Amino acid sequence: MHRDALLTQDELDFIQTMQHNPQLNVRDATSSLLVNGGSQIRDLLTRLAAHEQVTIQANFENQQMTFPLHLVEDEFHALHLRLGVPVIYEDGPLVRPWRLVLDEPVALENANGQPGTMWVHEVSFKGVLLEVRNKTKAPKHFALWFSPSGYERIALRGTLEKETDNGFYAYQLSQSDKDETERLRQYILQQHRLTHPALHL
Repeated sequence: MHRDALLTQDELDFIQTMQHNPQLNVRDATSSLLVNGGSQIRDLLTRLAAHEQVTIQANFENQQMTFPLHLVEDEFHALHLRLGVPVIYEDGPLVRPWRLVLDEPVALENANGQPGTMWVHEVSFKGVLLEVRNKTKAPKHFALWFSPSGYERIALRGTLEKETDNGFYAYQLSQSDKDETERLRQYILQQHRLTHPALHL
């Protein structure tokens, strides 16, 4: 290669490989959002999303999904609206977060991955229903890891709300890390897809 060349042959090969990689050229269809209806509506949504929390809500059967809208900037500094991971609610006497009932309870783990005495039976983006084993007392607060099979573990922080009639403990989640909150909502959405496949075609 010429001595004054800006890039080596290896660097050029790498760039060409990146350009022709089909995985890098696939758009994320689940998060893209095309807004029809004229520039005034698009501009209004963009301004609102820049300053306030904007959501889209869909109702079906006895459930509702609320999608947050985020304003994102692409590599050309153009602003686009993108759908976030939805929050799923159940309708009933009270509207409450959709709860995933686990087929098998999952033990919460410490930072080293060691299972403890608290086992998750149900989980939503707002709370968990736990069984406390080995006759240990339910703590008022916990900060542990939820590791469902086949998924990256998720940090959970909970505060005891009440003991249920069947001896389980309801904890309200207070996630301090946005990434952990997003991962929990993503996990719940994936499980909702498995539970209600007709809604996610």
